[in-house]
Formats: sequence, C-alpha cells, structure tokens
Amino acid sequence: MNSPMALAALNVYRAAVEAKSPELRPDVVGGPDPFDPGDLRLVHSVEESIRISDPGRPSIVISASGMATGGRVLHHLARLLPSARNTVVLPGFQVPGTRGRALLDGARSVKIHGRYVPVRAQIVGLSEFSAHADSDELIAWLSVTPRAPQVVHVVHGEDHARAELVRRIQDELDWTAVAPSHLERIRL
Repeated sequence: MNSPMALAALNVYRAAVEAKSPELRPDVVGGPDPFDPGDLRLVHSVEESIRISDPGRPSIVISASGMATGGRVLHHLARLLPSARNTVVLPGFQVPGTRGRALLDGARSVKIHGRYVPVRAQIVGLSEFSAHADSDELIAWLSVTPRAPQVVHVVHGEDHARAELVRRIQDELDWTAVAPSHLERIRL
C-alpha cells in the first residue's frame, strides 16, 4: 500500500474494526488484522514504491488513484500493464475519460508520462467497492442542511445518474438543482 491517501484510508478502516463498527460483518471484528494477510508492507516513499513494482514474486500492489489519473499508480501501471502475467483490479466507479475507464473498456494501450504503454495485463473492475455515496445517502445528507442552497450543481457521475440525482433533489427537497454541461461556466 503506497499512497498517503490509501494509508489514511487504511487507518480509517482499522479504526472502524477497532471500534467494532456495526457496519462491519461480525467475522471481521475481534480477530486478527483483516487487512494484513501476513506480509503487508506499508510504503511511504517514492523509492519504496518503485521497488514494489517489480518484487520478483507474486504480489498485490494497492495504490491510488482509483481512476489511474495521477500519482504513483502511474509508475506501477507503466511497469505492470505490458505483461499478461499481471492483473490490474480497478475498484470503484471509473469516470468516462479517465485511464481507469479506458482500461475497463478494453484499451489496447494507454498514454502514461507521454508514452503509450501496451495493455496485456488482465483488467478487472469491481464497481461494488465504490466509495461514492449512493443517491439515498446523498439525499439524506442534503436534507439535514440548515438552509437550502440557491442551486445544487451535480457534477460527478455519468450523465444518466447525474440527471436522476437532479430530479430527486428537485422532487424530494424542492430545491433548484442542475447537472452542468461539459465546459459550462458557472458564476459563484
């Protein structure tokens, strides 16, 4: 595990296990660290990160960014994508236009650091691990806002999902909500 964000997320999950969060399965709490299969190595520097991209043995590298848009993950992908012996798992939603989405959609090569890298590795998507709130959670969160905003701009997600969330905000909260178009400018 090798990004500051991933390391911080690991701490959040470990805290939930320690606090015996009711959102966790009972078999996860009270036992050994569910995040360490026995040889977990947390990586804090770029140099350590580079070394784990070619460990010389079967390994699992967990890295952010989830959509492969920047950061250390690009170095791992550049090194691992060309080999059919590797598997790249993309957990969570992959936004159209990102490398992660291109990989999921079957790209034969992706551009990383100005070079095209062939994709021979197996690519697996796990959308069920998305960290994004669903529309019910977003509506619940918005509904406790002390006062309604002038406008809610829904800017994340695919077009059909954004349109549906706009509709729900309008219908259920009676607020003005819009899904801005690509490159639309909004005066705040």
